[in-house]
Amino acid sequence: MTKEELKQKAHSLPLGPGVYIMMDKAGTVIYVGKSRALKNRVSQYFADLASHNAKTRAMVAQIDHFDYLLASSEFEALVLENSLIKRHRPRYNILLKDDKGYPYVRLPEEPYPRFAMVSKPAKDGARYFGPYGGRQATGESLRAIAKALRLPTCSRVFPRDIGKERPCLNHHLGLCDGWCLGKPDEAEYDRRIAQAVRLLEGRFTQVEGELRQAMLDASEQLRFEEAAQIRDRLQAIQLLGTRQRVVATSRADTDVAGFYRGTAKSCFVVLHFLKGSLTDRDTQLMNTPMEEETEEIVSTLVKQYYLSRPVLPREILLPRGFEDMEELAELLSQRAGHKVSFTVPQRGDKANLIQLAQRTALDEAERATSQQERQSKLMELLGHMLALPAAPERIEAYDISNTGASNIVASMTVFVDGKPLKRDYRRFKLRDMEHPDDYASMEQVLTRRFRRYLDGDEKFGDLPDLILMDGGLGQVHVAVQVVENLGLSVPIFGMVKDDRHRTRALVAQDGREIGIQSNPALFALVGRIQEETHRFAITFHRESHARQTVTSKLEEIPGVGEKRRQALMAWFKTVKAIRAASEEQLAQVVPKNTAKEIYHYFHPEEGAQE
Repeated sequence: MTKEELKQKAHSLPLGPGVYIMMDKAGTVIYVGKSRALKNRVSQYFADLASHNAKTRAMVAQIDHFDYLLASSEFEALVLENSLIKRHRPRYNILLKDDKGYPYVRLPEEPYPRFAMVSKPAKDGARYFGPYGGRQATGESLRAIAKALRLPTCSRVFPRDIGKERPCLNHHLGLCDGWCLGKPDEAEYDRRIAQAVRLLEGRFTQVEGELRQAMLDASEQLRFEEAAQIRDRLQAIQLLGTRQRVVATSRADTDVAGFYRGTAKSCFVVLHFLKGSLTDRDTQLMNTPMEEETEEIVSTLVKQYYLSRPVLPREILLPRGFEDMEELAELLSQRAGHKVSFTVPQRGDKANLIQLAQRTALDEAERATSQQERQSKLMELLGHMLALPAAPERIEAYDISNTGASNIVASMTVFVDGKPLKRDYRRFKLRDMEHPDDYASMEQVLTRRFRRYLDGDEKFGDLPDLILMDGGLGQVHVAVQVVENLGLSVPIFGMVKDDRHRTRALVAQDGREIGIQSNPALFALVGRIQEETHRFAITFHRESHARQTVTSKLEEIPGVGEKRRQALMAWFKTVKAIRAASEEQLAQVVPKNTAKEIYHYFHPEEGAQE
């Protein structure tokens, strides 16, 4: 369908609640959304593309056709939306990487069975335990049970592999009783599995009693080595009971959700609490969504997370609310068979739990993100916000500094991948400026810079991916005009400052401001570029002014005017060299009597001796 046909179809949609499904030319679902007013929401996609963010524009550009499903209520639309997202996993929806739900433990009906963690029970004759709180804690518990009961964890299959190979390292380390040797036998293996089952069911006291009695029996029959082995298993079971009771009592009554939006990676965390004690946690790392608001991200993640869970808590604490939170709570309550409520605490103990979840999410995201990833993602974000064709690698920034018509200077700083490249910094001393004029100064600087690029000057050989002007819209217009007149194409934005002289936004040539304060890392980067460019300009200006002040003192010497001062500076290069020169050396540039005056000006003590 053409864009006009898509727009007409959108205008013909009903105003009621429902779900819309965007598809590309191949018929692949690329986005699923819901709305309480389908016509209004879908029409927005095709009305004014300029008002959309970069991600939405990219998605709309791929839409070939769309479908929709009417719903009787917003509640039903919510159910439909999440069902379709789970089925199609569209590329433009925010998606959890792992929505497998609470895990179960499977024990097959076969000789020498092994425990395995699965997502849901199946009608296959196996025995299932659970659901349990989290995959990580459940996996750790299974490993702890195997270690305590010295069950095999290798890849060998019994009884097929009994006696075929030497025991593995686990047997030599005392972690396994060597079932591959045929002793202990299958009957003992079944007894251990029965004990493991009771542990999974939380009957630690019963298992402890059985082991304690077996240890006493072995001691009475003088089988001391066997008694010592049982004692070790008993101690391991007792430790397991204190550390892993969460496996048997994992139906949390309170969940606490946290979300941290990092530069490169973000993290969604859910902490599970039972009677006030933290029993488990789930973490989901993801690449940071580019355009979506944090409220939208939290809303999407919470829906995907809980709608896939067969066991639900009674209360879920959230760091922020979202639009259809009440409808989601109603849906979860229906599925759970008890009331499930959402709370967004502002103070007190519950707010402290939210802070704990937020800190956990931050730690996980930052630990998983390298500095290079963080910087790369930041540049990618900047490119998205400015609608650039790609993340900018080389950024050039310009600033003007002056104190009147003289000593007008400009600076050019260069940042590559967000880091200053000082070897490429350049300074410009403005020429033929009768009075301060920032616009004319910037025009001269940029013209000189890009003409030298066009002339093949190696010092200006790289074209920037982005130019930032330390000024507002007027400076941007000047820069755009210079670049266009030279037949070049470079994105140009101005750095707009607040009343504290900090860059608060970037301004495009059409006057559109792009706010950067909502992203701390991006705000810091642009602020650092602005400060460095201003510092470089001010430093050059002060140095230039100081040099002029010193060299102008030469004109105070009798016989030295502007021309002779220029001749001296051209010959000796610095005032320090003039000061160190002898009368004979000075006389090579100026008359002897003037050379004598200059020499005695810098060496008054020798003149006094005469």
